[in-house]
Amino acid sequence: MSTKFNFFKEAVKNYKTSGTIVPSSRFLANKMLKNVNFSTANLIVELGPGNGAVTKQILKKLQPHTTLVCFEINDAFYNELLLIDHPQLKVIKASAEFLEIELEKIGLGAVDYIVSSIPLSILPKELSVAILKESFSVLKKEGLFIQFQYTLFYYKELKKIFSKNISLSFEPINFPPAFIYYCAKK
Repeated sequence: MSTKFNFFKEAVKNYKTSGTIVPSSRFLANKMLKNVNFSTANLIVELGPGNGAVTKQILKKLQPHTTLVCFEINDAFYNELLLIDHPQLKVIKASAEFLEIELEKIGLGAVDYIVSSIPLSILPKELSVAILKESFSVLKKEGLFIQFQYTLFYYKELKKIFSKNISLSFEPINFPPAFIYYCAKK
């Protein structure tokens, strides 16, 4: 069975946590990663990697000293991510609201970049806010939280956590087209 069909089947079955029915395009992945300084990053965390569309783009650019930790709660996507053979990749089956605890368990601390594909706007508000607060907490000063969404609906919530330190981009070559938020911890 093809990877794209597996993604579609899982995404439809779990729309409330996947937030889409198609994987992210390489154009979206590349635009999300444009502000990541791969030469200085020691720890990158990816939230909601799904079948690994963005993960694979991160791994192509990863430097030898950098670790990538992916948090995925969907069983099928988690198992698919485990098939990616890369020594710097760690895959954790846990909710992003437990970032700090899970990173401590594997001996990792402050995060340089968080790349998130979690559909914050369709999650229960308490959960999405908890994920944002946890993300802010584990980021290093000057760290960057990168989030894509299909609407501008969630800008207000991001602003509550990251203040005015948010810039916005748009990627039309994705289905559906997506907005990318770059949220700096100052």
